[in-house]
Amino acid sequence: MERRTFIKLAGASALSFPLAAPLARPAIAQGATTVRWWYHFDNPQHSPAELVAKFEAENPGIKVQAESIPWGGGNDYQTRLFAALVAGNGPDCAMVRLSWAARFQQMKALAPIDDLIAGWAGRSDIADNIWKLNKGADGKQYYLPLQYVVLYLYYRQDLFEQAGLKPPATFEDFRSAAKALTKADVSGFGLRGGAGGFDHWGPFVLGGGASFEKGGMISEKALAANRWFVDLTLKDKVVPASAPTDSFRQIVDTFKAGRTAMTIHHVGSANEIVGVLGDKVSAVPVPRGPDGKGWTYFGDESNAVFAASKAREAAFKWCAFLSTAENNVVLNKFTGQLPIATSAAKDWTLHPKRFVEASAASLPIAASLPDSPKTPDFIARIWPANMQRALLGQIQPDEMMRAIEQHFHG
Repeated sequence: MERRTFIKLAGASALSFPLAAPLARPAIAQGATTVRWWYHFDNPQHSPAELVAKFEAENPGIKVQAESIPWGGGNDYQTRLFAALVAGNGPDCAMVRLSWAARFQQMKALAPIDDLIAGWAGRSDIADNIWKLNKGADGKQYYLPLQYVVLYLYYRQDLFEQAGLKPPATFEDFRSAAKALTKADVSGFGLRGGAGGFDHWGPFVLGGGASFEKGGMISEKALAANRWFVDLTLKDKVVPASAPTDSFRQIVDTFKAGRTAMTIHHVGSANEIVGVLGDKVSAVPVPRGPDGKGWTYFGDESNAVFAASKAREAAFKWCAFLSTAENNVVLNKFTGQLPIATSAAKDWTLHPKRFVEASAASLPIAASLPDSPKTPDFIARIWPANMQRALLGQIQPDEMMRAIEQHFHG
Protein backbone atom coordinates (compact mmCIF):
# COMPACT_ATOMS: atom_id res chain seq x y z
CA MET A 1 0.00 0.00 0.00
CA GLU A 2 1.33 3.43 -0.91
CA ARG A 3 1.98 5.73 2.05
CA ARG A 4 -0.47 8.38 0.72
CA THR A 5 -3.23 5.78 0.44
CA PHE A 6 -2.45 4.44 3.90
CA ILE A 7 -2.60 7.94 5.41
CA LYS A 8 -6.03 8.45 3.83
CA LEU A 9 -7.38 5.10 5.03
CA ALA A 10 -5.80 5.36 8.46
CA GLY A 11 -7.17 8.83 9.02
CA ALA A 12 -10.66 7.78 7.97
CA SER A 13 -10.53 4.66 10.13
CA ALA A 14 -9.38 6.64 13.14
CA LEU A 15 -12.51 8.79 12.97
CA SER A 16 -14.70 5.71 13.44
CA PHE A 17 -13.17 4.83 16.81
CA PRO A 18 -13.94 6.52 20.14
CA LEU A 19 -11.10 8.37 21.80
CA ALA A 20 -8.91 6.27 24.09
CA ALA A 21 -9.68 6.63 27.77
CA PRO A 22 -6.64 7.30 29.95
CA LEU A 23 -6.54 6.06 33.52
CA ALA A 24 -8.31 8.39 35.93
CA ARG A 25 -5.65 10.29 37.80
CA PRO A 26 -4.99 13.51 39.73
CA ALA A 27 -3.81 16.64 37.95
CA ILE A 28 -0.24 16.43 36.66
CA ALA A 29 2.22 18.37 38.78
CA GLN A 30 3.65 21.47 37.15
CA GLY A 31 7.05 20.78 35.58
CA ALA A 32 6.60 16.99 35.48
CA THR A 33 7.33 15.08 32.25
CA THR A 34 4.26 13.27 30.92
CA VAL A 35 4.60 9.94 29.09
CA ARG A 36 1.62 8.77 27.01
CA TRP A 37 1.61 4.96 26.70
CA TRP A 38 -0.88 2.96 24.64
CA TYR A 39 -1.64 -0.60 25.69
CA HIS A 40 -4.22 -3.35 25.32
CA PHE A 41 -5.28 -6.21 27.58
CA ASP A 42 -7.65 -8.99 26.48
CA ASN A 43 -9.59 -8.50 29.70
CA PRO A 44 -10.74 -4.84 29.82
CA GLN A 45 -11.21 -5.11 33.59
CA HIS A 46 -7.47 -5.39 34.05
CA SER A 47 -5.67 -2.13 34.69
CA PRO A 48 -1.99 -1.15 34.95
CA ALA A 49 -2.85 1.44 37.65
CA GLU A 50 -0.73 -0.23 40.34
CA LEU A 51 2.30 -0.31 38.04
CA VAL A 52 1.79 3.34 37.12
CA ALA A 53 1.56 4.30 40.80
CA LYS A 54 4.71 2.35 41.68
CA PHE A 55 6.67 3.86 38.77
CA GLU A 56 5.61 7.40 39.59
CA ALA A 57 6.57 6.92 43.24
CA GLU A 58 10.04 5.80 42.13
CA ASN A 59 10.28 8.54 39.47
CA PRO A 60 8.61 11.65 40.94
CA GLY A 61 9.49 13.81 37.91
CA ILE A 62 7.56 11.57 35.46
CA LYS A 63 3.81 11.04 35.08
CA VAL A 64 2.42 8.17 32.98
CA GLN A 65 -0.80 8.56 31.02
CA ALA A 66 -1.78 4.97 30.26
CA GLU A 67 -4.44 4.69 27.52
CA SER A 68 -6.30 1.46 26.84
CA ILE A 69 -6.92 0.87 23.12
CA PRO A 70 -9.31 -1.85 21.87
CA TRP A 71 -7.41 -4.76 20.31
CA GLY A 72 -10.10 -5.89 17.86
CA GLY A 73 -8.09 -8.90 16.68
CA GLY A 74 -5.15 -6.53 16.17
CA ASN A 75 -6.81 -4.56 13.41
CA ASP A 76 -8.43 -1.88 15.58
CA TYR A 77 -5.33 -1.28 17.65
CA GLN A 78 -3.03 -1.24 14.64
CA THR A 79 -5.23 1.17 12.66
CA ARG A 80 -5.61 3.55 15.58
CA LEU A 81 -1.87 3.57 16.28
CA PHE A 82 -0.74 4.15 12.69
CA ALA A 83 -3.42 6.81 12.17
CA ALA A 84 -2.40 8.68 15.33
CA LEU A 85 1.26 8.64 14.32
CA VAL A 86 0.45 9.91 10.82
CA ALA A 87 -1.70 12.68 12.30
CA GLY A 88 1.07 13.74 14.68
CA ASN A 89 -0.98 12.79 17.74
CA GLY A 90 0.64 9.49 18.60
CA PRO A 91 1.68 8.36 22.06
CA ASP A 92 5.26 8.58 23.31
CA CYS A 93 5.45 4.79 23.48
CA ALA A 94 3.16 1.81 22.92
CA MET A 95 2.85 -1.95 22.96
CA VAL A 96 3.69 -3.17 19.42
CA ARG A 97 4.29 -6.28 17.31
CA LEU A 98 7.48 -7.28 15.51
CA SER A 99 5.60 -7.55 12.23
CA TRP A 100 4.82 -3.82 12.33
CA ALA A 101 8.47 -2.72 12.49
CA ALA A 102 9.07 -2.27 8.76
CA ARG A 103 6.04 -0.02 8.32
CA PHE A 104 7.04 2.01 11.37
CA GLN A 105 10.51 2.43 9.89
CA GLN A 106 9.07 3.34 6.49
CA MET A 107 7.16 6.11 8.25
CA LYS A 108 10.31 7.07 10.19
CA ALA A 109 8.20 6.62 13.31
CA LEU A 110 10.66 4.66 15.44
CA ALA A 111 13.48 6.00 17.55
CA PRO A 112 16.49 3.66 17.94
CA ILE A 113 17.10 2.96 21.61
CA ASP A 114 20.48 1.19 21.52
CA ASP A 115 22.12 3.92 23.59
CA LEU A 116 19.45 3.70 26.27
CA ILE A 117 19.50 -0.11 26.33
CA ALA A 118 23.28 -0.06 26.78
CA GLY A 119 22.88 1.87 30.03
CA TRP A 120 19.96 -0.19 31.37
CA ALA A 121 20.78 -2.60 34.20
CA GLY A 122 17.98 -5.00 33.21
CA ARG A 123 19.41 -5.67 29.75
CA SER A 124 21.21 -8.87 30.81
CA ASP A 125 18.00 -10.33 32.31
CA ILE A 126 16.56 -10.82 28.81
CA ALA A 127 17.90 -13.72 26.75
CA ASP A 128 20.08 -12.93 23.73
CA ASN A 129 17.79 -14.78 21.32
CA ILE A 130 14.90 -12.52 22.38
CA TRP A 131 17.02 -9.44 21.70
CA LYS A 132 17.87 -10.85 18.26
CA LEU A 133 14.21 -11.44 17.43
CA ASN A 134 13.45 -7.84 18.39
CA LYS A 135 16.32 -6.35 16.35
CA GLY A 136 15.46 -4.16 13.36
CA ALA A 137 16.41 -5.05 9.79
CA ASP A 138 19.21 -2.47 9.99
CA GLY A 139 20.70 -4.12 13.07
CA LYS A 140 19.49 -1.45 15.49
CA GLN A 141 17.18 -1.97 18.44
CA TYR A 142 13.88 -0.15 18.17
CA TYR A 143 11.85 -2.39 20.48
CA LEU A 144 12.15 -3.16 24.16
CA PRO A 145 10.92 -6.77 24.72
CA LEU A 146 7.95 -7.04 27.04
CA GLN A 147 6.31 -10.47 26.82
CA TYR A 148 5.79 -13.40 24.49
CA VAL A 149 3.68 -16.43 23.68
CA VAL A 150 4.04 -19.29 21.22
CA LEU A 151 0.97 -20.82 19.62
CA TYR A 152 0.27 -24.50 20.19
CA LEU A 153 -2.57 -27.00 19.83
CA TYR A 154 -5.20 -27.23 22.56
CA TYR A 155 -6.94 -30.60 22.57
CA ARG A 156 -9.62 -32.34 24.60
CA GLN A 157 -7.62 -34.99 26.35
CA ASP A 158 -10.74 -36.81 27.53
CA LEU A 159 -12.25 -37.06 24.03
CA PHE A 160 -8.96 -38.31 22.59
CA GLU A 161 -8.71 -41.02 25.26
CA GLN A 162 -12.33 -42.09 24.72
CA ALA A 163 -11.64 -42.42 20.97
CA GLY A 164 -8.33 -44.25 21.53
CA LEU A 165 -6.38 -41.44 19.84
CA LYS A 166 -3.01 -39.89 20.61
CA PRO A 167 -2.36 -36.15 20.31
CA PRO A 168 -1.56 -35.44 16.64
CA ALA A 169 2.09 -35.02 15.68
CA THR A 170 1.64 -34.80 11.89
CA PHE A 171 -0.84 -33.19 9.50
CA GLU A 172 -2.46 -36.51 8.69
CA ASP A 173 -2.68 -37.45 12.38
CA PHE A 174 -4.48 -34.16 12.86
CA ARG A 175 -6.88 -34.64 9.96
CA SER A 176 -7.70 -38.20 11.02
CA ALA A 177 -8.34 -37.11 14.61
CA ALA A 178 -10.49 -34.17 13.50
CA LYS A 179 -12.64 -36.48 11.36
CA ALA A 180 -12.94 -39.11 14.08
CA LEU A 181 -13.97 -36.56 16.72
CA THR A 182 -16.51 -34.70 14.57
CA LYS A 183 -20.00 -35.65 15.74
CA ALA A 184 -23.45 -34.12 15.47
CA ASP A 185 -22.76 -31.57 18.18
CA VAL A 186 -18.94 -31.45 18.10
CA SER A 187 -16.51 -30.27 15.41
CA GLY A 188 -13.03 -31.75 15.35
CA PHE A 189 -11.26 -28.41 14.93
CA GLY A 190 -12.19 -24.87 15.95
CA LEU A 191 -10.73 -23.07 12.93
CA ARG A 192 -10.19 -19.30 13.08
CA GLY A 193 -11.07 -17.86 9.68
CA GLY A 194 -11.67 -14.30 10.92
CA ALA A 195 -9.33 -11.66 12.35
CA GLY A 196 -6.01 -13.06 13.51
CA GLY A 197 -6.64 -16.42 11.88
CA PHE A 198 -3.33 -16.44 10.01
CA ASP A 199 -2.00 -18.16 13.14
CA HIS A 200 -4.24 -21.18 12.35
CA TRP A 201 -3.40 -21.12 8.65
CA GLY A 202 0.35 -20.72 9.20
CA PRO A 203 1.06 -24.07 10.91
CA PHE A 204 -0.50 -25.99 8.03
CA VAL A 205 0.40 -23.80 5.04
CA LEU A 206 3.73 -22.24 6.05
CA GLY A 207 4.50 -25.47 7.88
CA GLY A 208 3.53 -27.34 4.73
CA GLY A 209 6.01 -25.61 2.44
CA ALA A 210 4.76 -22.09 1.68
CA SER A 211 6.94 -19.08 2.39
CA PHE A 212 6.91 -15.30 2.11
CA GLU A 213 9.89 -15.32 -0.26
CA LYS A 214 9.24 -14.42 -3.90
CA GLY A 215 7.31 -17.31 -5.46
CA GLY A 216 6.87 -18.93 -2.06
CA MET A 217 3.07 -18.73 -2.05
CA ILE A 218 2.58 -20.19 -5.51
CA SER A 219 4.95 -23.15 -5.47
CA GLU A 220 3.26 -26.53 -5.90
CA LYS A 221 3.95 -27.42 -2.25
CA ALA A 222 2.44 -24.13 -1.09
CA LEU A 223 -0.66 -24.49 -3.23
CA ALA A 224 -1.16 -28.10 -2.13
CA ALA A 225 -0.79 -27.16 1.54
CA ASN A 226 -3.41 -24.40 1.23
CA ARG A 227 -5.84 -26.69 -0.61
CA TRP A 228 -5.42 -29.22 2.21
CA PHE A 229 -6.19 -26.53 4.79
CA VAL A 230 -9.27 -25.22 2.97
CA ASP A 231 -10.52 -28.79 2.51
CA LEU A 232 -10.77 -29.17 6.28
CA THR A 233 -13.81 -26.90 5.88
CA LEU A 234 -15.19 -27.64 2.42
CA LYS A 235 -14.61 -31.39 2.04
CA ASP A 236 -13.81 -32.87 5.44
CA LYS A 237 -16.33 -30.63 7.22
CA VAL A 238 -14.52 -30.90 10.56
CA VAL A 239 -14.96 -27.23 11.55
CA PRO A 240 -17.97 -25.25 12.82
CA ALA A 241 -20.21 -23.56 10.25
CA SER A 242 -19.13 -20.21 11.71
CA ALA A 243 -15.40 -20.89 11.09
CA PRO A 244 -14.99 -18.48 8.12
CA THR A 245 -15.72 -15.50 10.38
CA ASP A 246 -14.67 -16.86 13.78
CA SER A 247 -12.08 -14.82 15.63
CA PHE A 248 -10.35 -15.19 19.00
CA ARG A 249 -13.43 -14.98 21.20
CA GLN A 250 -15.42 -17.47 19.14
CA ILE A 251 -12.74 -20.18 18.98
CA VAL A 252 -12.12 -20.02 22.73
CA ASP A 253 -15.80 -19.95 23.66
CA THR A 254 -16.75 -22.87 21.41
CA PHE A 255 -13.83 -24.91 22.73
CA LYS A 256 -14.79 -24.18 26.34
CA ALA A 257 -18.41 -25.09 25.56
CA GLY A 258 -17.32 -28.52 24.29
CA ARG A 259 -18.35 -27.82 20.70
CA THR A 260 -14.83 -28.34 19.32
CA ALA A 261 -12.20 -30.95 20.16
CA MET A 262 -9.10 -29.00 19.09
CA THR A 263 -8.13 -25.42 18.48
CA ILE A 264 -4.95 -23.33 18.23
CA HIS A 265 -4.05 -20.52 20.58
CA HIS A 266 -1.43 -19.74 23.21
CA VAL A 267 -0.90 -19.80 26.96
CA GLY A 268 -2.88 -16.60 27.33
CA SER A 269 -6.09 -18.64 27.12
CA ALA A 270 -4.95 -21.49 29.37
CA ASN A 271 -6.43 -20.33 32.66
CA GLU A 272 -9.75 -19.37 31.12
CA ILE A 273 -10.05 -22.75 29.42
CA VAL A 274 -8.89 -24.76 32.43
CA GLY A 275 -11.37 -22.85 34.58
CA VAL A 276 -14.14 -24.57 32.61
CA LEU A 277 -12.60 -27.85 31.40
CA GLY A 278 -10.05 -28.61 34.12
CA ASP A 279 -7.95 -31.70 33.41
CA LYS A 280 -10.01 -32.52 30.33
CA VAL A 281 -7.80 -30.21 28.28
CA SER A 282 -4.10 -30.34 27.48
CA ALA A 283 -1.74 -28.99 24.82
CA VAL A 284 1.03 -30.08 22.44
CA PRO A 285 3.00 -28.30 19.69
CA VAL A 286 1.12 -27.83 16.42
CA PRO A 287 1.47 -30.77 14.00
CA ARG A 288 4.39 -30.93 11.57
CA GLY A 289 4.21 -31.47 7.82
CA PRO A 290 5.11 -34.60 5.84
CA ASP A 291 8.78 -33.55 5.65
CA GLY A 292 8.99 -33.12 9.42
CA LYS A 293 9.14 -29.34 9.21
CA GLY A 294 6.77 -27.06 11.04
CA TRP A 295 5.81 -23.47 11.74
CA THR A 296 4.05 -21.72 14.56
CA TYR A 297 3.59 -18.07 15.40
CA PHE A 298 5.90 -16.41 17.89
CA GLY A 299 3.41 -14.02 19.44
CA ASP A 300 5.62 -11.20 20.56
CA GLU A 301 4.66 -8.03 22.29
CA SER A 302 7.23 -5.31 22.85
CA ASN A 303 7.27 -1.60 23.64
CA ALA A 304 8.46 1.00 21.15
CA VAL A 305 9.46 4.61 21.82
CA PHE A 306 8.38 6.81 18.92
CA ALA A 307 10.66 9.27 17.16
CA ALA A 308 8.22 12.16 17.58
CA SER A 309 8.20 11.81 21.36
CA LYS A 310 9.34 14.85 23.29
CA ALA A 311 9.95 12.61 26.30
CA ARG A 312 12.17 9.90 24.81
CA GLU A 313 14.25 9.13 27.89
CA ALA A 314 11.28 9.21 30.24
CA ALA A 315 9.31 6.95 27.88
CA PHE A 316 12.20 4.49 27.75
CA LYS A 317 12.45 4.53 31.54
CA TRP A 318 8.76 3.55 31.79
CA CYS A 319 9.13 0.80 29.18
CA ALA A 320 12.25 -0.55 30.92
CA PHE A 321 10.37 -0.54 34.24
CA LEU A 322 7.69 -2.80 32.69
CA SER A 323 10.34 -5.25 31.43
CA THR A 324 12.10 -5.52 34.78
CA ALA A 325 11.74 -8.61 37.00
CA GLU A 326 8.78 -8.30 39.41
CA ASN A 327 7.13 -5.53 37.33
CA ASN A 328 7.20 -7.83 34.31
CA VAL A 329 5.47 -10.49 36.40
CA VAL A 330 2.67 -8.10 37.41
CA LEU A 331 2.17 -6.88 33.85
CA ASN A 332 1.96 -10.40 32.43
CA LYS A 333 -0.60 -11.41 35.02
CA PHE A 334 -2.79 -8.83 33.27
CA THR A 335 -1.89 -9.82 29.71
CA GLY A 336 -1.86 -13.57 30.33
CA GLN A 337 1.36 -13.95 28.36
CA LEU A 338 4.79 -15.15 29.46
CA PRO A 339 7.33 -12.86 31.15
CA ILE A 340 10.34 -11.73 29.16
CA ALA A 341 12.65 -11.31 32.15
CA THR A 342 14.60 -14.49 32.90
CA SER A 343 14.44 -13.83 36.64
CA ALA A 344 10.64 -13.60 36.42
CA ALA A 345 10.19 -16.66 34.21
CA LYS A 346 11.98 -19.20 36.41
CA ASP A 347 9.33 -19.11 39.14
CA TRP A 348 6.33 -18.48 36.89
CA THR A 349 3.18 -20.06 38.31
CA LEU A 350 0.39 -18.15 36.58
CA HIS A 351 -0.34 -20.95 34.10
CA PRO A 352 -0.54 -24.74 34.59
CA LYS A 353 2.80 -26.36 33.88
CA ARG A 354 1.62 -28.39 30.87
CA PHE A 355 0.82 -25.23 28.90
CA VAL A 356 4.10 -23.54 29.73
CA GLU A 357 5.86 -26.74 28.64
CA ALA A 358 3.89 -26.82 25.38
CA SER A 359 5.04 -23.24 24.75
CA ALA A 360 8.69 -24.15 25.36
CA ALA A 361 8.42 -27.29 23.20
CA SER A 362 7.05 -25.15 20.33
CA LEU A 363 9.98 -22.73 20.24
CA PRO A 364 12.08 -24.76 17.75
CA ILE A 365 9.50 -24.11 15.00
CA ALA A 366 8.37 -20.66 16.18
CA ALA A 367 8.79 -17.62 13.94
CA SER A 368 7.38 -14.16 13.38
CA LEU A 369 5.78 -12.83 10.21
CA PRO A 370 7.98 -10.97 7.68
CA ASP A 371 9.56 -7.68 8.72
CA SER A 372 7.92 -5.92 5.79
CA PRO A 373 5.81 -2.75 5.48
CA LYS A 374 3.29 -4.95 3.68
CA THR A 375 2.77 -7.33 6.60
CA PRO A 376 0.26 -5.23 8.59
CA ASP A 377 -2.02 -5.00 5.57
CA PHE A 378 -1.62 -8.75 4.99
CA ILE A 379 -2.85 -9.33 8.56
CA ALA A 380 -5.64 -6.76 8.53
CA ARG A 381 -7.05 -7.13 5.01
CA ILE A 382 -5.42 -9.49 2.49
CA TRP A 383 -5.40 -12.67 4.55
CA PRO A 384 -8.86 -12.48 6.19
CA ALA A 385 -10.68 -11.30 3.06
CA ASN A 386 -9.25 -14.05 0.87
CA MET A 387 -9.37 -16.74 3.53
CA GLN A 388 -13.04 -16.15 4.22
CA ARG A 389 -13.89 -16.26 0.52
CA ALA A 390 -11.94 -19.48 0.07
CA LEU A 391 -13.60 -21.12 3.10
CA LEU A 392 -17.02 -20.12 1.76
CA GLY A 393 -16.20 -21.58 -1.67
CA GLN A 394 -16.40 -18.18 -3.34
CA ILE A 395 -12.87 -18.44 -4.74
CA GLN A 396 -10.51 -21.35 -5.33
CA PRO A 397 -7.75 -21.89 -2.72
CA ASP A 398 -5.12 -21.17 -5.40
CA GLU A 399 -6.65 -17.73 -6.02
CA MET A 400 -6.12 -16.90 -2.38
CA MET A 401 -2.44 -17.82 -2.59
CA ARG A 402 -1.98 -15.80 -5.77
CA ALA A 403 -3.51 -12.79 -3.98
CA ILE A 404 -1.00 -13.12 -1.13
CA GLU A 405 1.88 -13.51 -3.58
CA GLN A 406 0.69 -10.44 -5.49
CA HIS A 407 0.44 -8.43 -2.29
CA PHE A 408 4.02 -9.09 -1.24
CA HIS A 409 5.75 -9.29 -4.62
CA GLY A 410 3.54 -7.68 -7.26
